[in-house]
Amino acid sequence: MSAVALSSAAVVAPRRVSWQKRLSASSRARVARRVVAKATAEAKAAPKKHQAEWNSLGSVCAVLGSQWGDEGKGKLVDILAQEYDIVARCQGGANAGHTIYDDEGKKYALHLVPSGILNEKAKCVVGNGVVVHLPGMFNEIDTLEKAGVKIDSSRLVISDRAHMLFDLHKEIDGLREAELSGNKIGTTKRGIGPAYASKATRNGIRVGDIKNPETFAQKLRTLAADAAARFDDFEYDVEAELEAYKKYAERITPFIADTVHMINEEHKAGKRVLVEGANATMLDLDFGTYPFVTSSNPSLGGVCSGLGLAPNKFETVIGVAKAYTTRVGAGPYPTELFGELADDLREKGYEYGTTTGRPRRIGWLDIVALNYASAINGFTHLNLTKLDVLSGLPELKIATAYKLGDGSVTNAFPSAIEELEKVECVYETLPGWEEDISKMRDWDELPANCKAYVEKIEALTGVECRYLGVGPGRDAIVVKP
Repeated sequence: MSAVALSSAAVVAPRRVSWQKRLSASSRARVARRVVAKATAEAKAAPKKHQAEWNSLGSVCAVLGSQWGDEGKGKLVDILAQEYDIVARCQGGANAGHTIYDDEGKKYALHLVPSGILNEKAKCVVGNGVVVHLPGMFNEIDTLEKAGVKIDSSRLVISDRAHMLFDLHKEIDGLREAELSGNKIGTTKRGIGPAYASKATRNGIRVGDIKNPETFAQKLRTLAADAAARFDDFEYDVEAELEAYKKYAERITPFIADTVHMINEEHKAGKRVLVEGANATMLDLDFGTYPFVTSSNPSLGGVCSGLGLAPNKFETVIGVAKAYTTRVGAGPYPTELFGELADDLREKGYEYGTTTGRPRRIGWLDIVALNYASAINGFTHLNLTKLDVLSGLPELKIATAYKLGDGSVTNAFPSAIEELEKVECVYETLPGWEEDISKMRDWDELPANCKAYVEKIEALTGVECRYLGVGPGRDAIVVKP
């Protein structure tokens, strides 16, 4: 897309990160693991310098994505999960991927299990708004248990009201994408959309239904028959699936509970609740770049309906935003970058999807979109992540407004895709910084231009960038005073 700049200076591509280019993907991953292991080991040995800060966030805190996902929510949730009694997922399914690390630097890629699972004192809740694929959840649990993480019904609870996602939903997802041909949404093909469609058309199957084998079997056969009538190429052995779910039912039953009652009773008893958002506001079914969105509501309204927690119980809503932006899949992306600059940022930031492994699209920070997300969610704080990735760039750009096709300039986020695809970004250009900030842990240590970049974002959004991510490790965070 073309751009209208407030500064006439062009953005110069950063110096090539040649050693990263030469390394294979597996080698880069090993380097990243060593860096994280060292950082997390140091964090374990250090005192909890931010304890008072975490205590100040109140009894109910939500951590939500403010962009197109992959903002790094898992890291802050992982930090905060050590301080909360309950950590809950409220929407989405295995299309969400959060990467977290334990105190030894061991990496865990979570998709359905809440990130609080590494805190032995926390109870993890999969809320009623989540769609659950039981085989996938069991695989995740098995992987965690092999790594030494204890998981039983005292640690993990699944809502009896949550809807189930079956392999037939994955089959439908692929068939539906094939039908769209050149207009594909770019889904993860994990069946999330079709599972939510079953819920909306009221022929879905809830987790609690698995306790009644006859009713469960009847509902699954009906669901399969509906899909077969809709798609000529639909192939699904419903009887084999029913047989498999007999074993799944035995294993999952101890984990099933009325989480709406439980979470409200725990809150009433003074327990602290942390809500782990999945996906992000710009992928919200109602507020995102429809139809290039997810199938649920990752915004605050979806948190309330996906857990049964009233809005007046939320004391803190933290919006997580990268210091730049990324997007996976199709759809309009006003600040998108191409060429060498995009490639370098992608490599330096390890911008590949946790769930799919797909390379992420790269762009400058979009204040129009961020303010839109903040208005919808009522952010009390911003967590600005991957600030370290911008080190070495001579100049940085921030999109502060959009120029529309009729020549007018707006700071409102358009609802029409056709209009959004044609906008020109109005940019403000700021000087970059050369220093490596990945080892810095205090605001006063940061370079002047880095602090100026953060303060500009605060001025443009009206929300404090309280938490600054400067590296992948659990301790690689700066709390702005």
